[in-house]
Amino acid sequence: MKVLISDPLAREGVDRLKEEDNIKVREAPGLSQEELIRTIPEYDALIVRSETKVTGEVIGAASRLKVIGRAGTGLDNIDITSATKRGIIVMNTPGGNTISAAEHTISMILALSRNIPQAHSSLKSGEWNRKKFMGTEVYGKILGMVGLGRIGSEVAKRAQGLKMRTIAYDPFISKERAEQLGVTLMDLEELLPEVDYLTVHTPLSSQTRN
Repeated sequence: MKVLISDPLAREGVDRLKEEDNIKVREAPGLSQEELIRTIPEYDALIVRSETKVTGEVIGAASRLKVIGRAGTGLDNIDITSATKRGIIVMNTPGGNTISAAEHTISMILALSRNIPQAHSSLKSGEWNRKKFMGTEVYGKILGMVGLGRIGSEVAKRAQGLKMRTIAYDPFISKERAEQLGVTLMDLEELLPEVDYLTVHTPLSSQTRN
C-alpha cells in the first residue's frame, strides 16, 4: 500500500507507519491543488490535517484511493459526498485533540477575563499599569456552550472546577446526560441573554456555518 501524507504530522505517527513492511510512505506537505491532483493517482491512502483541501476534483483523480485519514476532528476540508460516491472510506480521530481543545478554551476565557495579552504587551513596552489590567474573576460567572459533545463536556468540567455555572444548547444531547455533566440545557434564544462567556463546540457543516 502506498500512503501519501500531505500535511505535517507528529513524527511518532509517521515512523509507526514506516515500520510496516507492506506500507510505503511519502511525506509531501505543502502540495498545491494542481500538484496533489497530479500525484494522487499513485496512492492507495491519503492522510491530511486541515490544510490540504480534498476536493471533488482531487477525489476524481484518485483512481487507486481507498481511504482518507484526517488527523483531527473536523472534516470540512474533505468532500465526503464525492468520496462516498467513489467508495472511499473517510476516517477521523474525534478524540485526538479533545483535552487540548478544552484546555485551550479555558485558557482563552482566563486570558480574556484577566487582560493577559494586553498586560503582556504593556509590560514588554516598559509600562507597569497594574490597575488597568486587573480584569475580573470567572468565579460565579455563567458559561454558555453551543455543543455539549466531547469537547463541550470537557470544557464544562473545567469551568465547574473554577466554580462557574454551566449552561448549554445542544439539540442532540438528552436532559439526563446534561444533568450528569452538571449542565443546564436551554434553547439558544434562552441561553444567549444569560451568559457571561459563550463558547462554540460544533463541527463545521452547512447547518452550523455562521
